Amino acid sequence: MNNLEIFEESKKYMPGGVNSPVRSFKDMNMNPPVIESGKGVRIKDEEGKEYIDFVLAWGPLLLGHCDEDVVNAIQKTSEKALAFGAPTKLELDLSRFMCTNLDNIDMIRLVNSGTEATMSAVKLARGYTGRSKIVKFAGCYHGHFDGFLIEAGSGVLTEGIPGSLGVPQESVENTLIGIYNDKNQIRQLFEKYGSEIAGVIIEPVAGNMGVIKAEDSFMEELRQLCNQYGSLLIFDEVMTGFRVAFKGAQTLFNVKPDLVTYAKIMGGGLPCGAYGGKKEIMENLSPTGGVYQAGTMSGNPIVVAAGLATLNKLNNNLEYYNHIENIGSKLENGLLKISKEYNLSLVVNRVGGMLTIFFTDLKEVKTYEDVKTCNVEMFKRYFKHMLKEGFNVAPSQFEAMFLSVKHTEEHIDNFLSAFKKFACKENGMC
Repeated sequence: MNNLEIFEESKKYMPGGVNSPVRSFKDMNMNPPVIESGKGVRIKDEEGKEYIDFVLAWGPLLLGHCDEDVVNAIQKTSEKALAFGAPTKLELDLSRFMCTNLDNIDMIRLVNSGTEATMSAVKLARGYTGRSKIVKFAGCYHGHFDGFLIEAGSGVLTEGIPGSLGVPQESVENTLIGIYNDKNQIRQLFEKYGSEIAGVIIEPVAGNMGVIKAEDSFMEELRQLCNQYGSLLIFDEVMTGFRVAFKGAQTLFNVKPDLVTYAKIMGGGLPCGAYGGKKEIMENLSPTGGVYQAGTMSGNPIVVAAGLATLNKLNNNLEYYNHIENIGSKLENGLLKISKEYNLSLVVNRVGGMLTIFFTDLKEVKTYEDVKTCNVEMFKRYFKHMLKEGFNVAPSQFEAMFLSVKHTEEHIDNFLSAFKKFACKENGMC
């Protein structure tokens, strides 16, 4: 079966033919390639066409596809363990590694996804403070938990909808919407609701409305307000954890969060998640406290083995981050040079191995409102051009590109050459 035949057949059994909406390429007005295999930074579809991958399973594969050490750990563990629903030493090893090597993590709870991590962290914040309201920011995506699906960025923004059907009003009435990088607005929210706010959850480097780093002064304001009103500050590092730096995005700020959520890279490509923080907060979780959260597959041996192999390899090769910074800088500077040469309106935002090209006339993109000025039709033309040239990029203006340790300067040069063709054609200069 070719790509189209598989996708059309899939529509008979899965809504839209996919198990996550953005994979359908619906907003690109085309059918997606159906991926058969991947190695390093190359993926191959069912028709045998190869692509250089800048999606990397939406971020987890910092070591590239099918890293040998990760695959070996999975194979070795699967010979003696699939699942137990019982304590294992592997759980201890991963939890101890994260508590020892990450800042502000005294204790941790392993779960199965980023969504589960963020929704559990919010429940814990509410249980710990005895309050109900949570502040999230427009454009930040924290998973498909009901209380997060307002102005959520990511696929919700891609599809042009304000939230999601099936979410009762009472499920979101305790969700307050902040404006990213707007100190005055968040201060006003706290002045009005401060005594009711259990916590603030934020992507310190947003990746689901495109890459936007929170401003230092904004993060410091959040920390000060949480201290003043007795609320918890929650960093959603599902995407940024172990990616923008080994210890995550919190190392980019002079601010300490109370809780942090993780997923993606910490599972080495398998379904995973975790949330952790101060001991006095984490011990409110059952069985030591009254906040109940459980999961049959939490701490699954194979997932934990893949995670340990990934994190140990990163910890033993911190020069990987220098490599990613170097090729990321090369890509960013190359895109800007080409856009200037061909009079193409765009902004490039990058933090480490995360990058977004915003097709906009603005000089900078710092807020959700800035993001919404982007020329989505131009992005679609760019996307289709790059896919045809053999580069897999996210099928949405509002997502990030990701770099891995397996990307080389040659891969970046080839990407820039393909982008140059697009810029030249876009402005009728060739």
